[in-house]
Amino acid sequence: MRNSENVLNSLAGHSQNPNYRFERLYRLLFNENLYALAYQMMSKNTGNMTKGTDGQTISGMSVKRIQSIIDKLRDESYQPHPAKRIYIPKKNGKQRPLGIPAFEDKLVQKVVQMILESIYEGQFEKCSHGFRPHRCCHTAMASIMEGFDGTRWFIEGDIKGFFDNIDHDIMIAILSERIADERFLRLIRKFLNAGYLEKWRFHNTFSGTPQGGIISPILANIYLDKLDKYVVEYISKFNRGKMRKRNPEYKRIASRKDKRVKKLKSETDEQKRAELRSEIVELHREMQKHPATLGMDEDFRRMRYVRYADDFLIGVIGSKEDCVNIKADIKKFLCEKLRLELSDEKTLITHGHDHAKFLGFEVTIRKSEKTRRGSNGMPKRSLDHKTVVLLPLEVMKSKLMEYKAMKIVIEDGKEKWESTSRPYLRSNDDLEILNRYNSEIRGIYNYYCIANNVSILNSFYQIMKESMYKTFSSKYNSTVRKIINSYTRDKIFRVQYEDSKGRKHERELYHGGFGRRKDARIDDADNLPSYRGMQRTSLMERLKACECEYCGATDNLRMIHVRKLKDLKGKHEWEKLMIARQRKTIAVCDKCYHKIHGSK
Repeated sequence: MRNSENVLNSLAGHSQNPNYRFERLYRLLFNENLYALAYQMMSKNTGNMTKGTDGQTISGMSVKRIQSIIDKLRDESYQPHPAKRIYIPKKNGKQRPLGIPAFEDKLVQKVVQMILESIYEGQFEKCSHGFRPHRCCHTAMASIMEGFDGTRWFIEGDIKGFFDNIDHDIMIAILSERIADERFLRLIRKFLNAGYLEKWRFHNTFSGTPQGGIISPILANIYLDKLDKYVVEYISKFNRGKMRKRNPEYKRIASRKDKRVKKLKSETDEQKRAELRSEIVELHREMQKHPATLGMDEDFRRMRYVRYADDFLIGVIGSKEDCVNIKADIKKFLCEKLRLELSDEKTLITHGHDHAKFLGFEVTIRKSEKTRRGSNGMPKRSLDHKTVVLLPLEVMKSKLMEYKAMKIVIEDGKEKWESTSRPYLRSNDDLEILNRYNSEIRGIYNYYCIANNVSILNSFYQIMKESMYKTFSSKYNSTVRKIINSYTRDKIFRVQYEDSKGRKHERELYHGGFGRRKDARIDDADNLPSYRGMQRTSLMERLKACECEYCGATDNLRMIHVRKLKDLKGKHEWEKLMIARQRKTIAVCDKCYHKIHGSK
């Protein structure tokens, strides 16, 4: 049986030939090592402890369970279970549907996802950042900050109901361009057509792929890679000219300055040299009052594009009419080629000096007359026309209101933010309250740390800190001053606690500041995806050892998973064993498995 790393790296190597078509992929699904790797990668995700429509979770995984899946795949009797439909709230107040597959379907999907990623990842465009290894929202925003300088117009793109409207026939047709294996394609169609259960009522899925499915993100990227390639080709045709034309007025003043600089080099009289230096400085200041190039040059156009999932942002150096045409052309391509609809209400054309919204940030082009000294000591306008990424004030406000840590008071017709106690946290212990505030403060900072104005989070921090003081004071029926004096040492708020062994520790309220970070890294999408040095499949090795870790009996084993170690009370021997080993898993024989599940 081939090593899983060798299999995946071999696929990645062949993917670099754009004319290569992959055959006999389906037989890779008979490779037990791929399931071992998939199981190991999925084991730390607590979401796998949620039951699917078959009532099963990751707990109870065994070699036999994997072999049973492989047997069903061999004779093509394998049929995915319908996903369990749940809803989570969206920022706009609406509900987002999620589909939770059964765990065995997740396991097969993970193997299929690794195969598809090996084939397609190296061929995706650099402008795509969603659901890709080493890429995230931060790399998308970093590419905007690096490449959108001088933009005159933004096009904020949003595809209407993308995940619910993926056309299955087009999806399979796109996959068929690189995959010549009907059995493999039939399996993917089975996942697409599996349907979902909502309130125990079955619904067919004639289009779309469920958000929440492991295979959905890679399929979404394969589908929208067609859009990426269309836009990249569109850009090559749209772009025009090497550089903007020089502003005549700026050019005239620069010419006068250059003549005086040339004269200064040959002048020997110190008085005249001083006069020339003074003139040069004055002319340089006059130059700074005018743009170096023409703002509107019909012979110069540029277009940039970044996509994250079904949202994209386009930056245009050109006219608004150009933007209207670009939007219409993309809308036509999506409709005719991918049978998708561009959301008119969310796809906006925004001026560069206004604020375009993308991934929760606001993007704008700075307009500034400020100067700073260059390497030659002369002032230059290095801030003008630069891309600025901002944390919206509305985000801070909505977060504080969502946490119920703030109330808004109107004074003299103006909004005033006031911190409030959070009564629903009173029943928690001190450490839980502190951890809650720390996670909420760090959460918003970690996401918006690359924003130019991230320092405004100091206001958010002050309100959260005051809210925490008030929550503690209401919990202990005390005053804020007494709480601060009781918990603060060396000007830092601290909570002391004991661990399970009686050792004393303390945790501090976050006080690391809110400085801007610039460490978002953009990986080169042309690099081959590498699967070398992937984590060892230790869970499968323990199952294959056939020795029960609880009673020592020799038998076929099953792996028991628990969501969190801290949930174990240590009342049973198997709980004590897991706590002592600091493991959320234990491989046991059938007898112990039923005994433990009976005690649970």
